[in-house]
Amino acid sequence: MGWKEAAEPVLTRMPSVQRPEGHVPFKRKLGWTGGILVLYFFLTTITVYGTQPVGTGGGDAFGQFRSILAGANRSILHLGIGPIVTASIVLQLLGGANLLGLDTDDPRDQILYQGLQKVLVLVMTLLTAVPMVFLSSGILPLDGGGQAGSGAVGTMAGFVGAGNATLALQFVILAQIFVGGLLILFMDEIVSKWGVGSGIGLFIIAGVSQRLVTGFIAMFRDWFRIATGGTSINVFTQSGLTDLLLNQGHIIALVTTLLIFAIVVYAESVRVEIPLSHARVKGARGRFPVKLIYASVLPMILVRALQANIQFLGRGLSSLGSAPAWLLEYNGSGQAIGGLFYYLAPIQRPGDWMWWGTGTANSVAASEGVIHVILRVGVDLTFMIAGGAIFAIFWVETTDMGPKSTAKQIQNSGMQIPGFRQNIGVIEKVMERYIPQVTVIGGALVGLLAVMANMLGTVGSVTGTGLLLTVSITYKLYEEIAEEQLMEMHPMMRQMFGD
Repeated sequence: MGWKEAAEPVLTRMPSVQRPEGHVPFKRKLGWTGGILVLYFFLTTITVYGTQPVGTGGGDAFGQFRSILAGANRSILHLGIGPIVTASIVLQLLGGANLLGLDTDDPRDQILYQGLQKVLVLVMTLLTAVPMVFLSSGILPLDGGGQAGSGAVGTMAGFVGAGNATLALQFVILAQIFVGGLLILFMDEIVSKWGVGSGIGLFIIAGVSQRLVTGFIAMFRDWFRIATGGTSINVFTQSGLTDLLLNQGHIIALVTTLLIFAIVVYAESVRVEIPLSHARVKGARGRFPVKLIYASVLPMILVRALQANIQFLGRGLSSLGSAPAWLLEYNGSGQAIGGLFYYLAPIQRPGDWMWWGTGTANSVAASEGVIHVILRVGVDLTFMIAGGAIFAIFWVETTDMGPKSTAKQIQNSGMQIPGFRQNIGVIEKVMERYIPQVTVIGGALVGLLAVMANMLGTVGSVTGTGLLLTVSITYKLYEEIAEEQLMEMHPMMRQMFGD
C-alpha cells in the first residue's frame, strides 16, 4: 500500500470550503472579497493575549519581511501567510522532484493534494510558532516578563500557580497563534473559491497598501516641515544631502517607488505572441501570449519566505546561545551582525549597504567595512536572481503553465499553430522555444528589481519585493475584474472562459 492509500482517509476528511455549484454573480464575489478584507484588517488589530504591546519590548520576528508575509506583529495573524507560503515551497520541491506521484488532472489526486497542503500548513504553523513562544521571550515577549507577580503572567498564576504560570501562558499564546493560522488559511480559500483573485494576493495588497499610504502621509508631512523651515537641511554638506535624498526628503524612495510601478506595468505588457488558428472554423484566429514575467511575481514570495525562514532559524539558534561566532551573531534587536547568517540576510534598506555615509538613516553598514558589505550585496543578488529563476520554473511546472500543459490546452481547445501539423507533440516543441527561456529571464529580472528597490528604498519602507508583488497582483486583479464584467454583460462568454 502506497502513501496515497494510507493517507487518503485523513486527507480527504480535512475541512474545506465548498466550491460554488454554479456561476457566482460578480457583485456577490465582490461582497465576499470585501468582507474577507474587512475581517483581515479587524484580526490584525487583535493583540495576542499574554504578550507585551508593540513598542514596549522585543522586535518583530519577521521584520522587513512583513510586506510579503502580511499579518501584523503580535496580533492573532502574527504569522500571516508565512505557513501557507512555506508549505507551498515544500510542495513545489516535492512536486518538482516527482516524489509525490500526484496527477493534478485526476480529481482524486486533486483532493489529496489540497488535503496534503492543509496538513503541511498546520505543521508549518506549529513549527514556526513553537520557537517564537517557547525558545526566546525576546521574540514574543510575555506580558509580565515571565514574573508571576505582574501582567498576564500574574493573572495566569491565579489559575495554575506561580510555578506553572509562564508555561501555561505560553501555551495560551501558542493556541491563539495557531487559531490565527487556521483563520487565514480558510480566509484564503473563501476568496479563491467565492471571491475575486486569491486571498494571499489580497492580504499582500492590503498590508503593502496600508504602509504605502502611511509612508506618503509621512513624506508630505516632512516636506511641509522642510518648506516651512521646521527642519533645516544644508544640501552643501554630506549629511544634509543624505537627509534630502534618503531621510527627510524621501526623494530617492519616491523615485524608486514610481519607477517600480512603471517597470512592472511595462513588463506585464511585453510579450511574445504565438499565432493560433482554429482547425475546423475557417477564419477563427487568436494568439497565445507569453509574457516577459510569464510566471508572474508570485514566485518571489517563495524566495523571500525562504530567506525569512533562514533568518528565523538563525534567531532561534542565537537564543539558545550555543552557536559559534563564525556561524551567526545577532544583536539585541534580532539583527544579524556577523557570521554566515549575516551574509545570508537580505539587503532591506539603503543603510544596509551605504558604508560611506554616517548620516544615513538606520545605517549599519558604516561599521561593517567595504568588503563585507560588497560580499553581502553579492550574495543577496545571487540568491534573488538565481532563486527567482528556479522558483519561476517550479511555479510554471506545478501550475500547468509549462510547454506540455500549454500544448495540451491548445490541442483540447481545437486550435493549432498555422504552418504546423495539428499534433500535441509539435505544439509542445514550439512552446519549448519560448516558455522556458522567458520564464528564466522573467524570474531573474524580478529578483534583480526586488534587490535594487530595497537598496534604494521605497515609500513606507514596503521593500522592493512587497512593492513588486502589489503592483503585479493589482494588475492581474484588474484583468480578472474586467474578465468578470465581460462575462456578466455577455453570459455566452462563460463557455469560452469556463463556467
